[in-house]
Amino acid sequence: MRAISVQQPWAFAMARGGKGVFNQPSPTAYRGPVLVYASLRVDLGACDSPLVLAAGWDPGDPLATVGAVIAVAEIEDVCDGAVLDGTCDCGPWADAETYHWRLADVTPLPRPVVALGKVGLWEPSATLVTEVRTMLASTTSSPG
Repeated sequence: MRAISVQQPWAFAMARGGKGVFNQPSPTAYRGPVLVYASLRVDLGACDSPLVLAAGWDPGDPLATVGAVIAVAEIEDVCDGAVLDGTCDCGPWADAETYHWRLADVTPLPRPVVALGKVGLWEPSATLVTEVRTMLASTTSSPG
């Protein structure tokens, strides 16, 4: 298990709004599960982005927090958008001239899990991974 640090409101858009691309200046060979960590930095200019607003951006939503894990996803592929001059089919969330880490099976957490993050792709503590997995297991096993 790894984690990615994402500024708000982009992290929220991943967790709640269908943003299935993590734009990065470099590729990764990693494929598999990642925690989506809402970093302590906020991209204030993006809060009024039409894409973010269409994703349902709500600063009052618990998953709009910073400094916490807010979702789990899978990195399933990386598109060379940087090499392709942005001519790929990664959709409106993909920034030209970046690598598009394609996310699948994004699952928002029922509540944020406060943690200390790191920049980029990083290895979360075993305690953090266990807390997230326990939360997800109790959510899926509880009667609806």
